[in-house]
Amino acid sequence: MKKLTLILTLLFFGVISAQENYELTTLRIGPYKIFMKADEAEKIAGKKLLQFDEWEKSNTVNFQGENIEIKILNIFISEKENNVPAVYSLSTKSPKFKTKSGMGVGNTKNELIEAYKNYPNFSVNQGWEDNGEKTSKTISYFNLSDLDTTTELSFKLENNIVTQVSIFINEGC
Repeated sequence: MKKLTLILTLLFFGVISAQENYELTTLRIGPYKIFMKADEAEKIAGKKLLQFDEWEKSNTVNFQGENIEIKILNIFISEKENNVPAVYSLSTKSPKFKTKSGMGVGNTKNELIEAYKNYPNFSVNQGWEDNGEKTSKTISYFNLSDLDTTTELSFKLENNIVTQVSIFINEGC
């Protein structure tokens, strides 16, 4: 009886944990992944996701009470799947999504540096003011480049605090 109770308890917490899925990596935010075909993302979102030509526009989806921005574009997935509507970028301002190192919205620039000082390819860059005409004294970006997946995990910092996390395909520009 004790074994059955233990097994049921482990299964219950395993299911709860799997359902939450607040994972943040160089390829995903929660259940959404870069290169995921639009129809797969729509199944998770429970709604039609639109394609926008303008960089500033994206779809907002709600995942367990947290907003995720999803940009759908026609992208190259493979030789057989060229120009396919798929997830090009993901973004969130939710502090619930964290990397395996525990980094996400709310962390500091120093915490990012300490967590990723041995990461093979990171950079810190000054941001631009909203009008795009001059560099910002308060906005910067801490980026992790994943050369294997051709993606970038970017932490937007305002006054050295992470306010947004984005993942996107790095096209080498």
